[in-house]
Amino acid sequence: MSRILSSMLRSALMCGLLGIFFFLGGCQPFLTRPLESPIPVAKPLPVPVASHEFSFDSAREDVVGMLQVITTNKEDTLSDIARRFNLGYEEIVSANPGVDPWLPGEGTEIVIPTQFVLPDAPRKGIVINLAAMRLFYFPKTKDGEPQKVITHPLGIGRVGWRTPEGVTKISSKVENPAWIPTPSIRKEHAENGDLLPAIVPPGPDNPMGTHVLRLAWPKYAIHGTDKPPSIGLRGSHGCLRMYPEDIVRIYNEVPVGTPVCVVNQPRLLGWRSHELYLQAYPILEDDKRDNNKLFIKKLLNVTRSTPKAKLALRRQTKINPALLKEVIQNPRAIAIPITQPNITLQTYLDRTGRVQNILPLNATWDGDMSRQFTAAEVLEMADKEP
Repeated sequence: MSRILSSMLRSALMCGLLGIFFFLGGCQPFLTRPLESPIPVAKPLPVPVASHEFSFDSAREDVVGMLQVITTNKEDTLSDIARRFNLGYEEIVSANPGVDPWLPGEGTEIVIPTQFVLPDAPRKGIVINLAAMRLFYFPKTKDGEPQKVITHPLGIGRVGWRTPEGVTKISSKVENPAWIPTPSIRKEHAENGDLLPAIVPPGPDNPMGTHVLRLAWPKYAIHGTDKPPSIGLRGSHGCLRMYPEDIVRIYNEVPVGTPVCVVNQPRLLGWRSHELYLQAYPILEDDKRDNNKLFIKKLLNVTRSTPKAKLALRRQTKINPALLKEVIQNPRAIAIPITQPNITLQTYLDRTGRVQNILPLNATWDGDMSRQFTAAEVLEMADKEP
């Protein structure tokens, strides 16, 4: 009997131990399972920067601003994005070949060419580069202060009404102007079934906008417009148009007597740090010069002989020939460092910072779309344009 009881006790004890073992074994995964890692939250993209006012060291630098890339919203057109970032129509279209300007589609990446190689001209007063369709204003600075530049896109004279090149000055300023079309302009409009009055009074339909800076050249001026989507296009009779918000600021900043230099430079070279940048714009239709030959001559001079080229190690910098050729053959209005080795234009754009598709901080425009034309309206206007 005692042997039977002893055997039963051993069996019970063994079952108990096995039960404890299996209980602990069943709980072990629960007790030792690591906590699940939280799903990482994507950081918001940076806010875009305004692209109209910069300070720079004029003795060393020729390039201002920064390149940016955004992603379109469903309702965006390139014209809307251009105004948001203070760009002209041709600038943003050139920077984004293959993108439908009026129906880019939601989620499309758009290059924002808000980096600029300054024109090769004296950095005082107003400098206008017709090829870039852009104005650069260099205010006077005190000794010891960095050079400042304010830049805005322009609409320029169309073929047959070309904006002249050369040096002039601001001769007068007029607020709320009336427009007196010349006999030749009235004749042209009449031939297209559009009878113009002798005087168009001030108001929202005045083609000169709200402010005018008259040039010492008769019949030419820098003024606003009642058609903001025309900025960055060749659409005027030779005058220089600005966005309504931009002309107000320039009007207030620029005194009468300010020198104005108008150039036509589709190939721009300039230094920033140890890099040489090239910004190539499409050549205007009526520019008959051999611009590539002129560019090569300028390239040799800029890389070897100028005072800026002799600073630090710049003379030892080598050009990326494949990138140089690519930028010249495909002018996209984008400032590219052609001294960076082993890159293409696309790899450079892939490295460019992405930003939010919102109105930049300190932007010139307030984002009011009430006077901005829709895609359908602009296409209809284009069909009617003579």
